[in-house]
Amino acid sequence: MVMSPPRIAVIIPCYNEALSIQLVIDEFKTCLPEAALFVFDNNSSDDTAGIARRAGAVVIPVKLPGKGNVVRRMFADIEADVYVMVDGDATYDLSDIRLHIDQLLTQRLDMLVGCRRDDGSHPQTYRPGHRLGNRVLTGAVAWIFGGQFTDMLSGYRVFSRRYVKSFPALSQGFETETELTVHALELRMPCAEADILYRARPEGSASKLSTLRDGWRILGTILKLFISERPLAFFGLLALLLCLSGLALAIPLLLTYVQTGLVPRLPTGVLATGIMMCAGLSLVCGAILHTVTLGRHEAKRLVYLGTPCWQGQA
Repeated sequence: MVMSPPRIAVIIPCYNEALSIQLVIDEFKTCLPEAALFVFDNNSSDDTAGIARRAGAVVIPVKLPGKGNVVRRMFADIEADVYVMVDGDATYDLSDIRLHIDQLLTQRLDMLVGCRRDDGSHPQTYRPGHRLGNRVLTGAVAWIFGGQFTDMLSGYRVFSRRYVKSFPALSQGFETETELTVHALELRMPCAEADILYRARPEGSASKLSTLRDGWRILGTILKLFISERPLAFFGLLALLLCLSGLALAIPLLLTYVQTGLVPRLPTGVLATGIMMCAGLSLVCGAILHTVTLGRHEAKRLVYLGTPCWQGQA
């Protein structure tokens, strides 16, 4: 039986990338000529959409601002067997894209992440603030959710159809990369990283990422995912902290009572009792939410298993 080749879709989120989008499309046409090219324009005020359309890409407008909203639309609208998502800023070297797709298919992966490696030719290619923030945030996700990712915030990823059609995109902005990573870790999908050259942006082009603002938003997303995906661990940790605080207040009162038979600081005793009760309530909440989370994970797993894969992987 002769199997048809996989349908490959290139999906490019863009916002004001008129200086670089032509380069990205031309590079894909050279390295991956059989792929269908889609540019999702997120309310660009320059000629990004016009340049992409003239270069041969299908341009789809997305009115809701934010990369997370664009990813939600991309995954909903496009049908393919393999999805290649890359930023439209021409910073990712695409020369190894076919090798990455082959790795995804032969190893039966659901996600391959491009791990950025800059050549050191330009000090602003991968700014120290972005590099440090990436390490901190990636380390936080690895500590909470496990996994071996080293570049969680990379904008270069190759996905299987099963991944794309089972991903419930909820975020709005740059924190979507965190969601993408945690989704794979929670469903224990087969994933991998591959080194990719990270280049300087074209002259005159500016990054849309704010180190502090977007860093705090990503950190907030990690915290929300910690609560929703690991509720027993989160509320168990909170219960432990409350319990230790309550004991710190109660033990001196207990020792005084043993020695004198008196409770000289009654309000402190009431406070300690209240804190201990909150610790117990926190643990109960964590146990209940853990049961709910298991049900959600089972539902997502069933959607994942119910999504047909490329016949070459059957």
